[in-house]
Amino acid sequence: MSLPPNTDTDVWVSWSDYNRLIERLALIVHQSGWKFDQIVCLARGGVRVGDVLSRIFDVPLGILATSSYREAAGTVQGQLDIAKFITITRGTLSGRVLLVDDMVDTGLTFSKVYDHLLAQFPQIEEMRTAVLWRKGHSKVEPNYFVEKLPTNPWIHQPFEDYDSLRPHQLEAWIRKGVQNSDE
Repeated sequence: MSLPPNTDTDVWVSWSDYNRLIERLALIVHQSGWKFDQIVCLARGGVRVGDVLSRIFDVPLGILATSSYREAAGTVQGQLDIAKFITITRGTLSGRVLLVDDMVDTGLTFSKVYDHLLAQFPQIEEMRTAVLWRKGHSKVEPNYFVEKLPTNPWIHQPFEDYDSLRPHQLEAWIRKGVQNSDE
């Protein structure tokens, strides 16, 4: 199944494109020469990005849940909630930390989380930021990003199909996927 064409207001991303973007981000970070001890990613959008980077760089991954896009079926930014705890496999956040998300939109979430982490974890010596997309209206400039989107489009990511899928629909969904893969 082909995706609609990208426009100034909508960017459509396939799974293949999504994976290539993560790989390109890893290469950008690597080529910078900056060495880091841990990654902390923002759930939900940054989890896949953080997971892959954690595997490529072979460093521990921390996960911090945040939420602000709950209104209007996830299309309107509301109040930011930051989880009380970080899930991390080894110790606590310290040393050089790479903060990862899928995108920086307005920059509000990224900025507040960045400040929150530095305040909560004084053992952090240095923190840099990495995202796949930086929207043009963002007030925050991540240290590393793959694409700048000056027109601030809505990014239709491949996993968003699951946002409206419910368990009772799975059988038909799977059957439809099998039929489409035969084409």
